[in-house]
Amino acid sequence: MQKVVICNDLKSELENFLASLSYNKLFILTDTNTQKYCLPLIQSIPAVNDATIITVEAGDTHKNLDQLAAIWMRLSNEGASRDSLLINLGGGMITDMGGFAGASFKRGIRTVNIPTTLMASVDAAVGGKTGVNFNGLKNEIGAFYPPLCVFIDSLFLQSLDRDNLLSGYAEMIKHALISSMDNYASVLLYDLDQEIDYAFLNRMVAQSVAVKEHIVEEDPKEKSIRKALNFGHTVGHAFESLSFQQNRPLLHGHAVAAGIICELYLSHKQCGFPADKLRQVIYYIKEYYPSFLFDCKDYDALYEFMTHDKKNEGGAVNFTLLANIGNVRINQELSKEKILEALDFYRESIGL
Repeated sequence: MQKVVICNDLKSELENFLASLSYNKLFILTDTNTQKYCLPLIQSIPAVNDATIITVEAGDTHKNLDQLAAIWMRLSNEGASRDSLLINLGGGMITDMGGFAGASFKRGIRTVNIPTTLMASVDAAVGGKTGVNFNGLKNEIGAFYPPLCVFIDSLFLQSLDRDNLLSGYAEMIKHALISSMDNYASVLLYDLDQEIDYAFLNRMVAQSVAVKEHIVEEDPKEKSIRKALNFGHTVGHAFESLSFQQNRPLLHGHAVAAGIICELYLSHKQCGFPADKLRQVIYYIKEYYPSFLFDCKDYDALYEFMTHDKKNEGGAVNFTLLANIGNVRINQELSKEKILEALDFYRESIGL
């Protein structure tokens, strides 16, 4: 299980951590954005200043085998060994791809994640899932490979635009729904239009990360309760895949927010999730998130994407649903008819 540090002083905490480790070479993976905006925030640490920087193009469309091979090539050419250390400095794309590069290079080198987006902080960087997109499918190739440590600091979030802040917040909504009424209330009462108090947001992130940590610790390889973390993602990933196929890329969290509406509807129909809470969540998501536009002609493509979901067993589409806040029902198989009904419900809910 990786260590998660909610930072008060990232530079000193990272410097002390690196000083406590034995490694022969330090590598830092960035994308073109985090090299420019985030690397300077830690570059005064001597060990970081001496590190080999590997930079890839920003954006999830570049989370692919070609970029992965470029990372392997740099590690190989710069003399990385099993005694080396790779820091992944970036959003979910970097922690996913860097984590898989670490898992696979020389059968495994140690990694550290420093997430620079809200999405990565509460989701991608924590829990040990790594991977790249392949054959038009999200994270189709990957491995469970926890980093040594994850350093989370709201310092990086101050450079995020609103869309990326909302994207990460969708995962916090998911964590709230699968955990407790206390979490649910605090997350759904938060006004995303106000000026962000980053110290307060850091405390909310810590609360959200604790939900994921607890679940991952109980089920690191997703055999049972870790499937709770997939809530909103079966439909959400399908929306995301369709958006890339149609060349109108949707941010992951925006897709998840839309997926949450669909899967809460299915939860209401299949497991009796309360109608009043369904309405509350729809109202909150409609208020802050852009609608994902699609029509009936896209239904078959969306369903096809869902059939490729990694959670599926025996050919059926497998959902994680809720009977209530914190009352998770995994391994829910639903008919195509019910799933398409949920797509209708989403379009009606957002007024399409």
